[in-house]
Amino acid sequence: MTDKVPQFKGTEKYVLDDELSLILNMTMTLEMPLLLKGEPGTGKTRLAHAVSEALGMELIVLNVKSSMKLVDALYHYDTLTRLNDSRFGDSERNVNNIEDYIKMGKIGQAFTSEKRVVLLIDEVDKADTDFQDDMLDVLDQMQFDISEIDKTITARHRPVIIITSNSKKDLSDPFLGRCNFHHIAFPDEELMQEIVGVHFPDLDDTLANQVVTAFYKMRELPGIEKRPATRELINWIRALTSDPEFKSGGLIEEKIPYLGILFKRSEDLKKGREAMDR
Repeated sequence: MTDKVPQFKGTEKYVLDDELSLILNMTMTLEMPLLLKGEPGTGKTRLAHAVSEALGMELIVLNVKSSMKLVDALYHYDTLTRLNDSRFGDSERNVNNIEDYIKMGKIGQAFTSEKRVVLLIDEVDKADTDFQDDMLDVLDQMQFDISEIDKTITARHRPVIIITSNSKKDLSDPFLGRCNFHHIAFPDEELMQEIVGVHFPDLDDTLANQVVTAFYKMRELPGIEKRPATRELINWIRALTSDPEFKSGGLIEEKIPYLGILFKRSEDLKKGREAMDR
């Protein structure tokens, strides 16, 4: 059922540290789900996109919602369409064949794909414990039942499974026991310099050093509720380099423009402005 997977070594746009590389590649070898934790903006979700791109595999994304039931991720029985077809009789589908009205959810799509895919289960901590544990049962067994047609769907290929959590709720011990785990720490300044270099290869070294230094100074302000993440830094650099009137020396003088790109909450923005006024 499973094909050999080449080693993932990062991409031009995704800088991979050694520890994450080891656990990711071993997880794919062991055919286990990889659970990633870390604050928003550390690249958890982006990793699945990078693996998909690098290995030439389709990416299927299940965005978990708090109200989601496991069956929603597996399949959907479209009773409304079947009823309309039955009433109006203008469809090519056979209303007596219920299977024509079964639509696969994201996990179902991953199982029925003709080729091996990357399955990203994003923000699993939003769901309740029953959803989490039942989902891992399905992923362990690589099959699920469709009760309406008394049929078992078995995965054609075992997906590469990446699960993310923002640690908003604790995950159950049985769930944790079935996954390999990695915590993606927020990049230090040295690694962030490398990330900036990947996204902006033509950026002047002096300006790159200044923006990273200023960025970490803003992140470390006391009382900040939502600290700016890597995506805010990237967008901030885009804004600075697109402004013909911007002069990099202003960052040294504590005049940091476009704070609204770094801070997304009113109180955080206020603290950033107060820090520059001091």
